Amino acid sequence: MQPAIIGIAGTSGSGKTTLITAMLAWFRLHGLTVNVIKHSHHPLELEPPGKDSARFRQAGAGEVLVASPFRFAIVHELDGAPEPTLREQVARLAPADLTLVEGFRSEDIPRLEVYRPAHGRAPYYPGDRSIVAVASDAPLDAGLPCLPLGQPAQVARFILGLCGLDAAVPRDASPANGARHGPPAAAS
Repeated sequence: MQPAIIGIAGTSGSGKTTLITAMLAWFRLHGLTVNVIKHSHHPLELEPPGKDSARFRQAGAGEVLVASPFRFAIVHELDGAPEPTLREQVARLAPADLTLVEGFRSEDIPRLEVYRPAHGRAPYYPGDRSIVAVASDAPLDAGLPCLPLGQPAQVARFILGLCGLDAAVPRDASPANGARHGPPAAAS
């Protein structure tokens, strides 16, 4: 089963990464598993040239998995093949309740725009039908739901409602009152 997928859009410097990291902390605190996909138009260099894994890729390995006791990464060379679609990339990830996507602007997914009028850049929402809400640091007359950028919990709850996951975290749930949702803890 594919998780709910929501895009986070906005111009460079608008606060997308800050909002996503704040929401990730909130989601985790409330027992939800959330994956993030960040798309880049630039070549990714995940290991220094000359390291064994980089040499394996240069020698022709289709994929190189670099593993440690702390994390692992799979590097896959496309070698002229088309870039995988967003859905194909999501399918490669571990199961999650929700996947947040930054980038993949040509994919047909609902998006929340992070917009700061003071930056002087035009917003996407007037001309982008994929934008379903705006998180901003100023009041807007956008014709869409407008959420306070400085309240990541409120933005996170909006996203859960949009995805039909709002029942996963009841309104009165807070770590202070011991509420936790998700899989039960393993018996000791």
